[in-house]
Amino acid sequence: MIVRDRPSGIRLFFAMRGSILGQIKWTLAANVALAVLVTLSHGRLFDYKLMVSALPFSLIGLPLAIFLGFRNNACYDRYWEARKLWGDLLLRGRNLARQVLTLIDAPATADGRPATDKLQIPVDDERRRMVRRMAAFAHALKHQLRGTTDDAGDVARWIDADEATAVASAANQPNALMLRMGRDLQACRAQGRVDSMLTSNIDATLSGLTAAAAACERIKSSPLPFPYTLLLHRTAHLYCFLLPFGLVDSMGALTPVVVAIVAYTFFGLDAVGDEIEEPFGLRPNDLPLDAICRTLEIDMLQSLGDKDVPPPLQPVDCCLM
Repeated sequence: MIVRDRPSGIRLFFAMRGSILGQIKWTLAANVALAVLVTLSHGRLFDYKLMVSALPFSLIGLPLAIFLGFRNNACYDRYWEARKLWGDLLLRGRNLARQVLTLIDAPATADGRPATDKLQIPVDDERRRMVRRMAAFAHALKHQLRGTTDDAGDVARWIDADEATAVASAANQPNALMLRMGRDLQACRAQGRVDSMLTSNIDATLSGLTAAAAACERIKSSPLPFPYTLLLHRTAHLYCFLLPFGLVDSMGALTPVVVAIVAYTFFGLDAVGDEIEEPFGLRPNDLPLDAICRTLEIDMLQSLGDKDVPPPLQPVDCCLM
């Protein structure tokens, strides 16, 4: 994701990095080249003069702009909902660490007495496993939404080897990790380390995490209807490529300039909708899931008192030239 400082007007006008222009430049260039040819030929095709008035473009242009704006609003709603869901996941992850470490008692010592030092958490303690598993859950959800594989071991390094093998073979890895969260919570309840009321509170946090993951899956698996997107895409291209024939008689030599401005607007709106419709990808303006997961990693490690904490990841800072 690209994060920008608010530039001055002239710098914003000439900004290229992070712009949608890179995605539409060839289509835009072809449209402008056609406008130049139409201007040089004065709208004639061999010996035939193509008589096209500006009226049809006036009638079509306004509805096209409205529907492109409506589609972009729908796409941005998906993008913003996805960001809120990952913000909620971050919040619930922090709550889970706090609840697990403060509401669940430490395991009994070797002589059968309750442990009093909650800062010293054994490696095999369910509390440590649950806190570390929260980081694994975020990475597993990230890979599931992106359709990528965990080649870097983002999930496996937070859980033990046997659990990592079992989770890797699951069809839904985030759900498999949540099931193991529930089993560890059940084990703590059976050992008498947490009472029923507090167990219910922790379980509500786990349910909230599962709900956030399911909502992200809904966004991923339910894009905007393809016929609607296809109709707007075709209409925008037909409009812009036919526009020079309707403007050449009235605009003359300025036809390519006007066509370039109109085409940049319509092609750009169409491309922006395509980019933000899928917020979980790897394009520059998609959600910074890696940075969010790293933030959660840091919070989980610090809650356990670990000193070896990785540095935070910053979203790409786009320098506007």
